[in-house]
Amino acid sequence: MKLSKTILAASAAAAVAVVLAACGGSGGSASSESSSGGADASCPLGAPDESITTTARIAYQKIPNGDLIVKEQGILEKCMPNATITWNVFASGGDVLQAYGAGEVDLGLTGSNPAVKALSAPLDTTLPPTQNIWIFDVIGAGESLIVKPEIKSAADLKGKQIATPFSSTAHYSLLNYLEQNGLSETDVTLVNLEPEKMVAAWPDLAGVFVWDPTLSEIVAQGGVPLASAADTAAAGKPTYDLANATKPFIDANGPFMTMWAKAQNYAVNLINSNPDAAATSISAELAVPPADVKKMFAGYKYLSAAEQASPEWLGGKLAEDFLATAEFLLTQGAIDAVNTPEAYAAGVNNTFAAEAAK
Repeated sequence: MKLSKTILAASAAAAVAVVLAACGGSGGSASSESSSGGADASCPLGAPDESITTTARIAYQKIPNGDLIVKEQGILEKCMPNATITWNVFASGGDVLQAYGAGEVDLGLTGSNPAVKALSAPLDTTLPPTQNIWIFDVIGAGESLIVKPEIKSAADLKGKQIATPFSSTAHYSLLNYLEQNGLSETDVTLVNLEPEKMVAAWPDLAGVFVWDPTLSEIVAQGGVPLASAADTAAAGKPTYDLANATKPFIDANGPFMTMWAKAQNYAVNLINSNPDAAATSISAELAVPPADVKKMFAGYKYLSAAEQASPEWLGGKLAEDFLATAEFLLTQGAIDAVNTPEAYAAGVNNTFAAEAAK
């Protein structure tokens, strides 16, 4: 069956505008463009490579991972001073896929759910071929089902409104949670809502399945965690935040992609070895204090380049997880058909993670 859609009451619109202004977020497609640079003009990866003249349009999301560190510290700009790099913020992976289709971005962040949809049959001819080249994070409690205090179990959700961004990893985890607890999407009212709009809509909802910083904002409004992506992962349905890029861009810009992966590996190492510095680096982008960002890190697992390049991740198992995800999405009517195992394997590329690990 097709995923149901419910529209929230228009009365929340004014409050939504206030929330968006406070968060600096987007309700849909790219809403801002910037070139980033920190106070220190030196490249933390070694000598800058002035031979790289790539023009790269990067789609990012406000998720507490290394991509925000790379952006905020201007690492790409410092290490490739003759490249032209723009950063555009998006609200969800579904919006990033649309931007790929419109030819607006070259490299971006999506959850594993949108990445799988892009690779599934029949292929969307409006999208350029993409490959997944980096795992920004393995999602755990960083994506959670937050509910009103009176909701004590999955059974209490029956007949209630639950919001999540459709086609996101949170949506996928929510559907798996319902299924694992004997419920289907018809037992609840699913509301397709971007994270930035959830705080204003919270009084009308029984729950939201979302990521930080919205997750923490909803908890501050009295929401209580009921389940998380860590629970659904333990049941065999893992989710990830991934970097993907169009294959033409990858093929034409190998040196840029290698430097990009090295920058991402630097950011991962900073999170894992010095979370205080990492949290300080991205707190302004997330509009929350560094101490709160540091707590958010605990909801994710951040993999080094060497780990990512291994058979456990980009080197093999991720493609298997893609196939399993596609099989579930087919049962939900979210895709028309499952592609071949070879197609999902071709959509994963560990070359640049391996280069960054050297």
